[in-house]
Amino acid sequence: MGKKLYCGNLSYNVASSDLEQMFGEYGTVKSAEVVMDRDTGRSKGFGFVEMQSDQDADAAIAGVNGKEHDGRTLTVNEARPRENRGGGGGGRGGYGGGGGGKRRY
Repeated sequence: MGKKLYCGNLSYNVASSDLEQMFGEYGTVKSAEVVMDRDTGRSKGFGFVEMQSDQDADAAIAGVNGKEHDGRTLTVNEARPRENRGGGGGGRGGYGGGGGGKRRY
């Protein structure tokens, strides 16, 4: 089974196809995706690449990490599992909110 890699400090001009091509030099790429901001549609400057095998992933880390691309030094390492941010809810914990106005004495 392959490894999922994190690739950071990407130029905002880099597309998913560019990532696939860059990492393809080191083995078979199963998937490559630049993360986009859902509001602006612009790159967030990082992405994820999944390599076919662990050997391909290790070769890609060694080959791409620290490499300069489009004027930026890339950071590549094994992706960590996504943190559970708790989803949903939030806010003020159920308190009434509102209020304000003038105080009368």
